[in-house]
Amino acid sequence: MSNVVRRNTQSTRLPKAYAYFCLYFGLLALALICLAWSPFALIFQALLPEQRARSIGRRGITQSFRLFLWILSGLGACRFDLSELDQLRDAGPMILAPNHPSLLDAVMVISRLPNIACIMKAELMGNLFLGAGARAAGYIPNKSPRAMIKAACRELGQGGQLLLFPEGTRTVRPPINPLVPATGAIARLAKVPIQTIIIETDSPFLAKGWPLFRCPDMPLHYRVRLGKRFDPPGDTQAMAATLEHYFANTLAEESPLG
Repeated sequence: MSNVVRRNTQSTRLPKAYAYFCLYFGLLALALICLAWSPFALIFQALLPEQRARSIGRRGITQSFRLFLWILSGLGACRFDLSELDQLRDAGPMILAPNHPSLLDAVMVISRLPNIACIMKAELMGNLFLGAGARAAGYIPNKSPRAMIKAACRELGQGGQLLLFPEGTRTVRPPINPLVPATGAIARLAKVPIQTIIIETDSPFLAKGWPLFRCPDMPLHYRVRLGKRFDPPGDTQAMAATLEHYFANTLAEESPLG
């Protein structure tokens, strides 16, 4: 069984023409939101002390993503259940380790948690839509593993939380890809727990290989719930195997969505 847990039934689907409108309007809205935030992110990063700029930058991204999800919900295109994430807001430094079925995963998590440093693809740091905001927020590029781990440990040591997808990319072999050892390595060095996060959806929309402008059946349903929390490991390879086993078993269970 994959992360896709239940298909929309014909009786509840949006008309296809309206679904296409939701798709293109949603993409346009996200682009405009990101572009609107970018000048402010650049100004804050240039004029404010680093820690202050990062705090404002992260809250700006949280509010931007929250607005985007609100628009999708208002259109009736998506239904989100993200409330369990609120329990982590004041939970202290830890690694947040979700499974990764779609491109919306980081958006959903960040929309609820305003003190996150996100590890992201290095090429996105120069992206027109995402780059300025990501740099102002102090997000961490994955270009150099050693520099990435060092920056992640520094962030956790300062009391922040780290969003890291332990698969390293979106899921291509359901229910979970083989996990990379970076999650356990950072947790061991920083001496912080790993909080697993289970992301469930009823659609393969924006999964690996899904074309950006391919319209899915709507509405889409997403639920994000908290999984098991693991103590800092002593053996990073063993931790990767433990996490992979946990995700595989949990995602194979009957989903609360269905």
